[in-house]
Amino acid sequence: MAKKQAKRTLARPQLGDHVEILSAGKVLETPITRTLESNYMPYAMSVIVSRALPEIDGFKPAHRKLLYTMYEMGLLKKARTKSANIVGSTMHLNPHGDAAIYETMVRMGRGNESLLLPYVDSKGNFGKAYSRDMAYAASRYTEAKLEPVCEELFNDIEKETVDFVPNYDATTTEPTLLPVTFPTILANNTLGIAVGMASNICSFNLQELCATTVALLKDPAHDILSTLPSPDFVGGGSILYNEEEMQKIINTGRGSVRVRAKWQYSKESNMVEVTQIPPTTTIEAIMDKIAEHVKSGKVKEISDMRDETDLHGLKLAIDLKRGQDPEKLMAKLMKITPLEDSFSCNFNILVSGQPRVMGVWEILQEWTAFRTECVRRRTFFELTGKEKRLHLLKGLEAILLDIDKAIRIVRETEEDAEVVPNLMIGFGIDQLQAEYVAEIKLRHLNREYILKRTTEIADLEKEIQKLQDVLKSPAKMRRIIISELEKVAKKYGTPRKSEILYDAVQEQEQEEENTMPDYPVTVFFTKEGYFKKITPQSLRMSGEQKLKDGDEVLCQLETKNNAHLLFFTNKQQVYKCRAGDFEDGKASQLGDFVAAKLGMEEGESPLYLAVTNDYSGYMLFFFESGKCAKIPMESYATKNNRRKLINAYSGKEKLVHLRYIPQDCMIAVFIGGTRLLVVNTVQIAEKQTKTSAGVAVVTLKKNQSITDICKLESVGLTNESRYQVQNLPATGALLREKDLQRQITMEL
Repeated sequence: MAKKQAKRTLARPQLGDHVEILSAGKVLETPITRTLESNYMPYAMSVIVSRALPEIDGFKPAHRKLLYTMYEMGLLKKARTKSANIVGSTMHLNPHGDAAIYETMVRMGRGNESLLLPYVDSKGNFGKAYSRDMAYAASRYTEAKLEPVCEELFNDIEKETVDFVPNYDATTTEPTLLPVTFPTILANNTLGIAVGMASNICSFNLQELCATTVALLKDPAHDILSTLPSPDFVGGGSILYNEEEMQKIINTGRGSVRVRAKWQYSKESNMVEVTQIPPTTTIEAIMDKIAEHVKSGKVKEISDMRDETDLHGLKLAIDLKRGQDPEKLMAKLMKITPLEDSFSCNFNILVSGQPRVMGVWEILQEWTAFRTECVRRRTFFELTGKEKRLHLLKGLEAILLDIDKAIRIVRETEEDAEVVPNLMIGFGIDQLQAEYVAEIKLRHLNREYILKRTTEIADLEKEIQKLQDVLKSPAKMRRIIISELEKVAKKYGTPRKSEILYDAVQEQEQEEENTMPDYPVTVFFTKEGYFKKITPQSLRMSGEQKLKDGDEVLCQLETKNNAHLLFFTNKQQVYKCRAGDFEDGKASQLGDFVAAKLGMEEGESPLYLAVTNDYSGYMLFFFESGKCAKIPMESYATKNNRRKLINAYSGKEKLVHLRYIPQDCMIAVFIGGTRLLVVNTVQIAEKQTKTSAGVAVVTLKKNQSITDICKLESVGLTNESRYQVQNLPATGALLREKDLQRQITMEL
């Protein structure tokens, strides 16, 4: 043994010895795709499936583990306990730090005011969702229990309504979902940011949500907006109703809801009190923005501002200078501060482990399917239990005819193990029934006890028949779900907290039109997509227009600051804005890059600018085949202040030229640089559908194309009638030498 140890010691390399290591100094190349697959993808999937996105029961795993732990602790009926106890117990299911678990509980607490329907009955300082500086107290100082509504989350969970899986160390089990009796997924707002995707769900009023779900169960074609008009936020506020956006949210799960703060004016103290703010901001963020504008001089009506939030709720006090109009001040603040903000909806939910973006209708259909399965499993569990009970009572009924015989069999059996087999033989019952009979106490071997037990048989048979009918009938299951939803709405429903302003969008548009300064400007639009707006005074004092190398001005037009601008793009879309949305510029500046300014899509660029004040006239779209679509300009006018319209023109053919004409006029169509066709636009039939392919105007020969279109008056032809035709389509006439040499003006 000593020799072996000595040899092993001698074999060890010493300091300074040369040791050859296989593959040393070699660089092993690994494709980045393999690294992403092996390292990044498992992490990404874990975040998506097991952390950030809610499931159809309305909860993320962290929320579900915490609530189930509190349920197991008996905190649905018992008194509150220290939050630290709850956090510690939750670690059996959720192996995270206590700070993360406690913060999850805080967000679900009534005191924090994050949820429209809170699940945790909190006591102590739980902070406020509307304040960034009001921090919650440590878990050792606060107490909590479950709110009564949580009874609807765990109702019948012990009846195998949902699946249970082992926890992370297999020492206990936890539910994969909670058997919620109402659509919790839409009852509270949920924000989740995963890898490459996110979820942002707004909250809806519980009464309206339950009524809508009931209506859909009765009629899948029910108009959701009639019972679920808009979201409802815990912080209240006023929702600026936009039917088009709401319909988009209902159908697709994407869209935005505009929320405005609520305020009141005290004439005695000349003070505005803001008491409700949008859910996407905090009182400190609002104060910072107001202070910024006061310092810059944009807001001069305010003398002082204070945060007077107390135990009675949120209050932001704004002192006005003498003689100021509070209505005008607040209208200005709504535009330039988060006192009015948008809640962007993105209903991304895990369904069967797969993330899906769904509209309200589809979410409620998925929830109904989930709840139906819960009711089916509960009914099957109850049916199985009653059938077992009936089976045992049938055995008890068998010995009713001869109790003395049963006693004699037991007394005459010598071995304990033979009692059950002898009872089975004596009365023709199976082992389960025989064991049940054998376990009856001696005091219960009287006729009265056995008669009472056997009278249950008839009741059990009726109940079993009812349960079997429920399992066979989807309509009866729906009636059960409807009954539960109606009870939840009646028991836990509350009035709306957010009021709906139906005419606010139209009023806001009218107000913007009235408040936007109206003065003459000259607008410039270039080929590279730059836009400039210059006042006449600045234009007179300026020199040559600054442009990028190779760029040229496509449109130069005198108009008003409040004129409507329509930018038609290469992706069959049009972006609308007002000239006043752009800052006044100078000739020495390049101007605003329109694609970036208006938030166009990647690869999208503006082709043409149309300027109008009253949406009169027509848009002419000439296509590669020689067809022209004449679309009334009023087709692009919208009641709502929409910035982007899709399907602005047909995408079936390649667009060659487009022009805006305020009224019907004579136009010159240049064909291949050698031919010209003069057309009165009255001859072109107008189309009400924007995506119309149009009518044939020009008959093109092989290798011919339309090279330009302009107003006839800008061409200066020697003989117009030569190129004019009575019927369309036409090939046009060859350009005379004199006309060919004339300079063609591009301005319309």
